[in-house]
Amino acid sequence: MYSPINPSKPLLLFATALACSVSAFAQEITVTPAKTGGVYAVGEKVVWHVGVTGEGAAGIDKIRYVVKRGGLTEVKRGELTLTNGAADMEASLDVPGSFLAEFSATPVGKAPITNLAGAIVAPDKITPSAPRPADFDAFWAAKVKELKAVPVNPVLLPGESGSPTVEYSKITLDNIRGTKIQGQIARPKTGGKFPALLIVQWAGVYPLQKDWATSHARDGWLTLNINAHDLPIDNPAEFYKAQSEKELLNYPAIGNEDKNTSYFLRMYLSCYRAADYLASRPDWDGKTLVVMGTSQGGLQSVMIAGLHPKITALLANVPAGCDQTGPQVGRQPGWPMWYYQANGKDKTKVIETSRYYDVVNFASRIKCPALVATGLIDTTCPCAGVISAFNQIRSPKELVLMERSDHQGKNNTQVAFYRRSNEWLKSIKSGKSPK
Repeated sequence: MYSPINPSKPLLLFATALACSVSAFAQEITVTPAKTGGVYAVGEKVVWHVGVTGEGAAGIDKIRYVVKRGGLTEVKRGELTLTNGAADMEASLDVPGSFLAEFSATPVGKAPITNLAGAIVAPDKITPSAPRPADFDAFWAAKVKELKAVPVNPVLLPGESGSPTVEYSKITLDNIRGTKIQGQIARPKTGGKFPALLIVQWAGVYPLQKDWATSHARDGWLTLNINAHDLPIDNPAEFYKAQSEKELLNYPAIGNEDKNTSYFLRMYLSCYRAADYLASRPDWDGKTLVVMGTSQGGLQSVMIAGLHPKITALLANVPAGCDQTGPQVGRQPGWPMWYYQANGKDKTKVIETSRYYDVVNFASRIKCPALVATGLIDTTCPCAGVISAFNQIRSPKELVLMERSDHQGKNNTQVAFYRRSNEWLKSIKSGKSPK
């Protein structure tokens, strides 16, 4: 999205242009796969062409590398000697899984430069690192029962949508143990019944942007967008900063020694109540209830698609929360990586608790169409764990592999997911199967 140039700030424009000019000449490690797509068979050779570009690139003749299976277990380390500014890096894997290659060099008198490359081997054969707990379904049935004993008590505060065709309100719903669900809801002003869309949020502590709800309402959706935390949705930035530094500092670790006290219990049940609420509204079309989100929002999306029977489609980009016991088989878990979140607590209890919140264990319960995307150089939500969850889905599904995408999707490397998710939403809204 482009912002208009402000002619009253010539110094800012000059600084920006200078920064762009400098970056254009900075040294960069380039990594190009010999085979595009990033998918390989077991035992197939993975080859990356590696080089250095930018001013002074000729002064770099060696590049260090580390190759990690599953983003965690080191399998190869060494140094490439560049010939005519290039070299090839080779690796292979004799079991299904993923590779993450880390390349680095240090220009004379400058900071080190780095780049990553990824590959996935036999993705359809990647399985979860641990079985689901025997009482997994019983535990969540009991928690849903606890939630249903709490009256919904919806409170809507109408507000300006910023669009003549959209009706908008802030909303609160009651949740377990005296907590609230806070969010925003938008729908077209005209028409009687609409397909519903539940939007859940990525990690962090921040306000909701009104357009996250109203943009979809303009496209004909009854849209509910909820905060992951029991916080007002539109307070000043200082409020959220204070929360993130105090009460919600490292919130994934709050209560993580016991499945009954995990911070994510309230969050997961917020999603359940939000879906219930949408399905109870008289302006819902009674047929279509889609959930979508990115990262922590992807975590919540996969979870609620497996837990709530009325979800009819799932769109999850780089979902977090996958394969929390991954280190037990030598691969990195996805954020919030509860495996490493003991922090002086009983680690065995923390890991056991994480299994009840691991979205791998919800995925096999999904009965609706699912679109899931993962980045092959994502170190926050590594691809092997995401794919292990995807492989548990038994309903119609589509996996978007983004070969050059890190977790943030820098340089538009997640465009494939956004293109497909828009196509899915368009098809679903028209009453057709996703395509």
